[in-house]
Amino acid sequence: MNLLSGVGGIVAALNGFWNVAFWLMIVGAGFDFFDGMVARLLKVSGELGKQLDSLSDLVTFGVLPSIMMYKLLLLSDLPYPYFMISNVRIIPLLAFLIAAFSSLRLAKFNIDERQTSSFIGLPTPANALFIGALSYATHSFCHCNSIHTIIASPYFLIPLVFLSSYILVAELPLFALKFKSLKWEDNKIRYIFIILSIILLIAFYQWPYMAIIIIIPLYIIMSIISNKFKIE
Repeated sequence: MNLLSGVGGIVAALNGFWNVAFWLMIVGAGFDFFDGMVARLLKVSGELGKQLDSLSDLVTFGVLPSIMMYKLLLLSDLPYPYFMISNVRIIPLLAFLIAAFSSLRLAKFNIDERQTSSFIGLPTPANALFIGALSYATHSFCHCNSIHTIIASPYFLIPLVFLSSYILVAELPLFALKFKSLKWEDNKIRYIFIILSIILLIAFYQWPYMAIIIIIPLYIIMSIISNKFKIE
């Protein structure tokens, strides 16, 4: 279901249905979050599921956000005639670095024993949701809006491609939403993050993509604070 959501999102993005692509990415993330739990409940967890999970994630959280970024760069105002080979625009193809580094991130996760209870590098769903939300926001704001001018600019999008690709594989410890117990003392950073995320989603209930654009950087910042001050 995660994979099918990703494929549907790709078709939607290629045809300009940004809102549908975004919501299918959300649906895929939901399936990805609960797949392990369901597999354990049904007693069908195993190596096959692990491999299918990574392959599905690559489509939904690697290829789909790459295509959304590719379309954003195609529509941006970079002077493309200077960056073309046989009528192919070269600069937008940089977007597929996200898919390449997502693949590397997923492969590293599968063999890195340090990531059993936390993450090293930004998880692919978080990275994809940020790009998906940004794409939705770009097409929702009026072109006369100053926010649209900034986030739709190739001089913002191109550095973002490199940053999002790098942060996927960076040696940056990030907390996972995995609870060893329900005690506040053992999960302060998780509870605070969840509460803040709920507040943001309520505050931006009409524009959930704006909440996600804030939540993902918030997650990274809180992880850095947690590491620096040893907050569980």
